[in-house]
Amino acid sequence: MITSTQTNHPLTGTARDAATPDSAVDLATARLKSSGLRITKPRLAILAALSKRTEPTSIEQLHVELGSERCDLVTVYRCMRVFEEIGLVRRAFFHNGTALYEMNLGRPTRYHVVCKSSNRVEELEAGTADELRRTIEDVQETLRAKGWEEVGHIVEFFGVAPQPSRLGSPVVPAVR
Repeated sequence: MITSTQTNHPLTGTARDAATPDSAVDLATARLKSSGLRITKPRLAILAALSKRTEPTSIEQLHVELGSERCDLVTVYRCMRVFEEIGLVRRAFFHNGTALYEMNLGRPTRYHVVCKSSNRVEELEAGTADELRRTIEDVQETLRAKGWEEVGHIVEFFGVAPQPSRLGSPVVPAVR
């Protein structure tokens, strides 16, 4: 009888069909393993919650979503710090200084604008983000050429969003 040492337990990884893409949690778990970090239930819960988000989120929002029975607030803070250190998450900010986080799994950096009155976060259009990304890469390469190491950046835009009733409506001068 032949026995196998492989397991399909979700914490140890599974054999996959080559056509099946890895999920965000699987990719993040692989990044944790390659960094020498343990795969714990709280870390998996946080990664699962982050992977479902379509926009950056605060640690407090994550904690509320997870519930205190699954993960306490201090654990969320510690995990996010570790995730940021290994490049698994990116940090962004509200205009009031609140840190927001999103998964970083090798996809291009997403840039956002935050409404100062409602705290609504809106992603920049693809063309604008691509142009910004190219400019930032040029600046980073220039800095590396000058000897800078571990070069990174944080770019955030803030403003007051246009009123929904004004969006798409032409400006009509008042009649006297």
